[in-house]
Amino acid sequence: MPKRLDKLKFPLKGKYVALVAPGFVGDFSYQGILYKLKKLGFDKIVELTFGAKMVNREYQKKLKNVKKMMIASTCPGIVSVVKDKFPELKDNLLKIDSPMIAMGKICKKHFPEHKTVFVSPCDFKKIEAENSKYVDYVIDYQELKKLCRIHKIKNPLFKKKLKFDKFYNDYTKIYPLAGGLAKTANIKKIIGKDEFVSIDGIQKVTKFLEHPPEKIKFLDCLFCEGGCIGGSHTTKKLSIAQKKKKVLNYLKRAKREDIPESRKGLIGKAKGLIFSVGK
Repeated sequence: MPKRLDKLKFPLKGKYVALVAPGFVGDFSYQGILYKLKKLGFDKIVELTFGAKMVNREYQKKLKNVKKMMIASTCPGIVSVVKDKFPELKDNLLKIDSPMIAMGKICKKHFPEHKTVFVSPCDFKKIEAENSKYVDYVIDYQELKKLCRIHKIKNPLFKKKLKFDKFYNDYTKIYPLAGGLAKTANIKKIIGKDEFVSIDGIQKVTKFLEHPPEKIKFLDCLFCEGGCIGGSHTTKKLSIAQKKKKVLNYLKRAKREDIPESRKGLIGKAKGLIFSVGK
């Protein structure tokens, strides 16, 4: 079981890779989080976007010719609620890794000497990280902000542009938003547009699961309102709409970036890894 923040000493000494979900832009600036993590001693910093890309490929495979309603398992909060409150539907949960676990596997392959540290927007993801052998440590957004205050790390003033290390992917940057999985995995091309639904917010998800329509073959759902940008450790100073706008602007910026081939999230970089087990 991974150790929590109190077991890490900052600035870090040794080799550590930070795993960051693209929803971070609701709480940190693009350059700001990279600079702060570097100052805290992280040797490598990657986004979960390539992991999300590989996870999407598994959803595309699993949802072909599906006969009953299947439920997305990217959100550990949803997985927990289904198992606890709807045990009759637990076999409907797709046995596919979350982007965090997928990215942990990828990093363990490419950076075998590094410890993996997930930067989490919520408690459910922290628990998932703590129970995965692919994530060694986990801290949340609030803890990261506190660390930066303690070590007096502010946003950078210089003009040098920092970038994530390897595995760059742009279109899955909207994964933390409600419906992000279904949209980026092009689910509508696999099953009929009236045969899947995207729901965010556990009350709405629970109500749906009590009487799901027979025609629905896939439920893309997230525990928090708005998706991961509404996680328990995300800022409450901005509305969900404001945070969503930040993610969409981040995607637009990403599409304009000139990324060398060596830094892109190419499928071959995940060769030999399996992403459809662990649930």
